[in-house]
Amino acid sequence: MHKYVICGPQGSGKGTQSELLCRDNDFVHISIGEMFRWNVRQHTKLAARIRRITDAGMLVPDEIVEKVVRDRLDQHDWNYGFVLDGFPRTRSQAEYLFENWNLDHVIYLHLTDEVVFERVMHRARMGQGSGFTKRADDNPDALKIRLREYHEKTQPLLDLYEKMGMLITIDANRSISTIYDDIRARLSLPEPKLASSP
Repeated sequence: MHKYVICGPQGSGKGTQSELLCRDNDFVHISIGEMFRWNVRQHTKLAARIRRITDAGMLVPDEIVEKVVRDRLDQHDWNYGFVLDGFPRTRSQAEYLFENWNLDHVIYLHLTDEVVFERVMHRARMGQGSGFTKRADDNPDALKIRLREYHEKTQPLLDLYEKMGMLITIDANRSISTIYDDIRARLSLPEPKLASSP
């Protein structure tokens, strides 16, 4: 059983690398953001509660996030393991996770702020050109605030993971395949099986 957390700043490729790990190893990708988005699309009571909180300019409380994660992990539909994306975001969430689940490693996709800016602004420009609605934080001022908050919250967690001997730091300013090969090697995962010819 393999149990991993993947983290990194906006634009670091967490979703892409999670999907590759899950595809090749039969892990389950548990994305907190995607679970919240699903609730919004389904107009659930949880979505209504979250919307009231975020509309008031507040963060979703730890207990709500923890309940969503707990309910998802309790499904036990991950026979070979999971990759948890978007959780934990606070020390209390990390402590909850470590107390209840025997995690193997935390994969940290490291990017400098300069590269994050370059990637996110490029994505915003491409989104405008394609007609997609860009994210509200895909503008320089909002992104600066988001990155500052990200570092303030994330650094204590990285220090905790490092102290526990669980942290694997990956240089995310490379190609998708190079990053993935590095992650696989650091986790001692087998090479993906080549698809058989039809």
